[in-house]
Amino acid sequence: MTSTETTSLRAAAARNNADWCASVSRSHGIRGTFGKTAWWSSRRTPPYYPDAFTLHHDTVPADFLAEIDTTSPGCSVKDSFATLDLTSSGFVELFDAQWIHRPAGLPAPTTSALRTERVSTADRLRDWQDAWHGGDAAPDVFRPALLDDPSVRVLAVHDGKELSGGAVLNRSTGLVGLSNLFAVSSNDAAAIWSSAIAAATRHFPGLPLVGYEHGDDLAHAQAGGFTALGTLRVWLHDS
Repeated sequence: MTSTETTSLRAAAARNNADWCASVSRSHGIRGTFGKTAWWSSRRTPPYYPDAFTLHHDTVPADFLAEIDTTSPGCSVKDSFATLDLTSSGFVELFDAQWIHRPAGLPAPTTSALRTERVSTADRLRDWQDAWHGGDAAPDVFRPALLDDPSVRVLAVHDGKELSGGAVLNRSTGLVGLSNLFAVSSNDAAAIWSSAIAAATRHFPGLPLVGYEHGDDLAHAQAGGFTALGTLRVWLHDS
């Protein structure tokens, strides 16, 4: 893969993830804005979701910084190409991760006995969110309006009747994002990854997968056929 191809895929992965962020925000009644080089929301976005999102390598802070709320706690920026320095604007680095890509032509992984199904009711979404958050008081992130979004699939992975994990798929132009993957038990992580990838090929056949990961989940993604495209950085306002 050439550097030009990699840069193009990174931009496509960033736009897909921004689309997902916009979907989550809309489910809370928050309407963000897609500019030429960034997405942003003037209202505080839901927990764990950025207030601004860079879409191009040459995005600069002036493209979005004046449009977001940096006065109340929790403001964050997803720096998709890890090119910005926001320290002078009161931000600190929260974490780095890698954009990832899985070509459409790869065969689906061999799945285990785990069963994957689409979450389709508010009650099941609430159970899914609790498990995603680790079983304790989950914040209000994933709302039932997401279940009616035609670009989104919320997946639950079951071992028999027990919820073992889950993931989210979101489709944008020409590709599918895989995000919010979790395993209730860390011992099941590899099987959850395989199940989620296989489900993605069923729900959206013939399309490549993108996302971002770090740590152990990056290793599981690479074992499932993903390759790393480059670094992104998340900044948190130190307010």
